Amino acid sequence: MTAIPEDIQKSRAIVNPMDLTGSTFLVTGGSSGIGQATAIRLSELGARVVVVGRSRTRLDQTVASLIGDGHLAEAYDLANVDDIPEWLQKLATGFGKLDGFVHAAGIAPSRPLRIVTVKALREILNINLEAAFMLARGFRRKEVCRDGGSLVFISSVAALRGQPGLSAYAATKGGLLSVTRNFATELASDKIRVNCIIPGFVETPMYQGYRELVDEDKIAQTQAAYPLGIGKPVDVANLIAFLLSDASRWITGTALTIDGGYLA
Repeated sequence: MTAIPEDIQKSRAIVNPMDLTGSTFLVTGGSSGIGQATAIRLSELGARVVVVGRSRTRLDQTVASLIGDGHLAEAYDLANVDDIPEWLQKLATGFGKLDGFVHAAGIAPSRPLRIVTVKALREILNINLEAAFMLARGFRRKEVCRDGGSLVFISSVAALRGQPGLSAYAATKGGLLSVTRNFATELASDKIRVNCIIPGFVETPMYQGYRELVDEDKIAQTQAAYPLGIGKPVDVANLIAFLLSDASRWITGTALTIDGGYLA
């Protein structure tokens, strides 16, 4: 009889391969939408969670909905990109080292080319892309991360399929796809995995804002483009949890699409 490989024997003892008990993760944009749903899912899987956003009140509401104890609401404006590495180190010193982070914060203003300004471009780049750089730079410090870790960035189908008025937003999301591959190769020696997800429209406050800007015909057209319908934040949260867990330990530098069939 062929011997069963040792790694498979060990996996048989694991009830949940996505168990995150004993882990600590930081989630930006944790006060609503995908970030909030992710924080909740991670807590359900046993992790301690640091939720980051600008509104202390909304962050406290998220923390109140988390399972378990020891979570933290951390009010911080990611527009202060230069200070992110030092802020992360201070946070880890007081709260404990991190096992990874999810950069769910982002802005998606509609900016037709005829009205795009350098100031507007910089505002979008600041939160969506520059903050991602500084979060990764800060995380790799030995005082911040535990042994290795997993980083997850959130891109968008807008990076892969053109839409009027979203060129600036799409550029930042396309940039995340590129830096994911580069970060993954650079940080592999530190045992840090870096991946990116590409969600389509999800029922978040951002999607609600879109609905308020367009007519019913446009809404129906958008919904028809999604064979499996518009997604829920928890759909994306489940994929993020997988990428943070040891169940994805051999995955890095990858962009995974989760869009209900939109790009298909």
